[in-house]
Amino acid sequence: MSDQSAFDTDVWTLTRFIMETGRQAKGATGELTQLINAMLTAIKAISSAVRKAGLAHLQGMAGSVNVTGDDVKKLDVLSNTLVINMLQASYSTCCMVSEENKELIVTPKDKRGKYVVCFDPLDGSSNIDCLASIGTIFAIYKRVGLTGTLPTEKDALQPGHAIVCSGYALYGSATLVALSTGAGLNFFMLDPAIGEFILTERNVRIKQKGKIYSLNEGYAKYFHPSINEYLKHKKYPEDGSSPYGARYVGSMVSDVHRTIAYGGIFMYPANEKSPKGKLRLLYECNPIAFLIEQAGGLATTGTQRVLDVQPEALHQRVPFVVGSPDDVNEYLSFVKKFS
Repeated sequence: MSDQSAFDTDVWTLTRFIMETGRQAKGATGELTQLINAMLTAIKAISSAVRKAGLAHLQGMAGSVNVTGDDVKKLDVLSNTLVINMLQASYSTCCMVSEENKELIVTPKDKRGKYVVCFDPLDGSSNIDCLASIGTIFAIYKRVGLTGTLPTEKDALQPGHAIVCSGYALYGSATLVALSTGAGLNFFMLDPAIGEFILTERNVRIKQKGKIYSLNEGYAKYFHPSINEYLKHKKYPEDGSSPYGARYVGSMVSDVHRTIAYGGIFMYPANEKSPKGKLRLLYECNPIAFLIEQAGGLATTGTQRVLDVQPEALHQRVPFVVGSPDDVNEYLSFVKKFS
């Protein structure tokens, strides 16, 4: 074994990767590179906070008070503040949409740039206290309004196919970032020794067909008959094939990451309790749909491609089904059968 494999001296960090791909883009100004780097710094800080959460008492509900009388910030509140501060300090955003903020977040005039970021600072935060994996999701758009004018909701209400960069961070057994700028999907792993994300998988492709389905079957009572029929088909296949395995963490980033890694289908369909679905279009569904498509998979609401939905509100919800092309198409055939 050579020394080279023991310690790589020509390592592809995420920063290097972004700089190289940014330089190849026509008319590139470096502003997007700046923005992505700021996002990564926030992700590193969140990763550090997640790893210390139990020790640092960041788990409890926001609003609880510590011994010195300071309000203890819950992990998702802390993550949100971190992302907002880092992105505004990058001089490359004009406005942001966060899962934690009801209104559009407008960047102060002296720090404004040309990009809009929609993000969920800590997805799956209901899982923090049981130590299940959680994540951060983001999508970046170019603003549609004229530079110099006050950013409005219109800048953020863009369909997913207009995304220029999208990604998620998964705080699992290691911290991983999945990222795409529209030229394929790449995985990067955080090396805590050097504090950098290292390229571990280039041009990730999802399997044509998987063997796992992932949804909250506890809501079967409220599902549309087409979904229950599809699930029955997965559990009792009539063609002699093996039934699908069921996996559901309830942290979307975890469930989606497993779906990309192993193939299969992830579903959060509409049901009687959530007639429009539960997941939010701007900062959950669109970024994930963009990444899944970049890996060769499909993302649908059941009636249309997720990336073609024209958003009408910042916190709009849509039904969401993503995964291997054969699995998603098979699901759609059941929808068609029942429509």
